[in-house]
Amino acid sequence: MVTPGQRADCTQFKPVLEKIRVPRIGLGRPRRKPDSLAADKAYSNGPCRDYLRSRGIRRTIPEKVDSQAARLRKGSHGGRPPAFDEERYKKRNTVERAINRLKQSRAVATRYDKRGYVYLGTATAAASSSGVVVLWQRRQSVGGDLTWATCPRG
Repeated sequence: MVTPGQRADCTQFKPVLEKIRVPRIGLGRPRRKPDSLAADKAYSNGPCRDYLRSRGIRRTIPEKVDSQAARLRKGSHGGRPPAFDEERYKKRNTVERAINRLKQSRAVATRYDKRGYVYLGTATAAASSSGVVVLWQRRQSVGGDLTWATCPRG
């Protein structure tokens, strides 16, 4: 999904999650819901957390400092802090590294292209030339969690 560069990422959170389709091995409809999601502080707002909670998706999103201060200022009425798994969050850097490899291409980093479909083609070409393949991987050893993985080509 390609949006204007000045648009906040969290505005596209719901549409992106609704487009997820993970093919099953063998027969059956593709999965539409990941087992868990790790995101950065930009997605730590109430609507994003409420949406994930309503779909039953486990989330690992750090709490913003100002949100934490506001919660603590309210005392016992501020509620519990959101759950946060540091070990799961550390694994998010795999996706960040893949995106940073894509941004080594100047055209991807600065978005010279005016049209969204041209930019998407540029990003695809950069991905194939930089040797990055981003795909869904199902890990059986950790309760079948659905996670992003990057594989160097070649």
